[in-house]
Amino acid sequence: MENGEKPKRKQPQKTRLINWKWVLTITALSFFISVSMSYLSNEALAQVNNIIAFIILLMFIALGILFDIIGMAATSATEKEFHSMASRRVSGAREAVWLSRNAEKVSSICNDVVGDIAGIISGATGAVIVSNITKGLPPLGTLVVSMTVTGLIAALTIGGKAIGKGLGIRFSVRIVHTAGRVLALLPIELGAKK
Repeated sequence: MENGEKPKRKQPQKTRLINWKWVLTITALSFFISVSMSYLSNEALAQVNNIIAFIILLMFIALGILFDIIGMAATSATEKEFHSMASRRVSGAREAVWLSRNAEKVSSICNDVVGDIAGIISGATGAVIVSNITKGLPPLGTLVVSMTVTGLIAALTIGGKAIGKGLGIRFSVRIVHTAGRVLALLPIELGAKK
């Protein structure tokens, strides 16, 4: 440097704390998924008996747990684990790279959007089941049934997610690759496929 000038240091790039485009996208997506799932569950519950309604309830709980596992696996796996598979053109590997590269968004969709919506709808489904079971019961019987169903939903959801988090971390590569294979079958274009 001439005249003893100090070299100019590169200014660090400012990262935005909030990605507003992503927030708006995920909010709109949450609304449409919630409305769709709520409509489908209401239509299904209107035409079934209590046993089928309980099976539908278990399906919503399982859906929330499954997506929680995928979200946890996406944050645990690293994309380098899938690069060699992608170079060998293994089915789903490029999608797995995309999932692990975008772990924050994948986790947000799986854990927050689908998981929370499944939780809300399983609660609403439980309310329909309680309403059907308690017709003609005295107030104490209604209270007992309501508390039992609510407790069962909470226990299955929390216990299932606790187990699922451990599985998501331990088998993260296998889970993300399986999710990648499923995505490879769908007619969608991900960044990793371009």
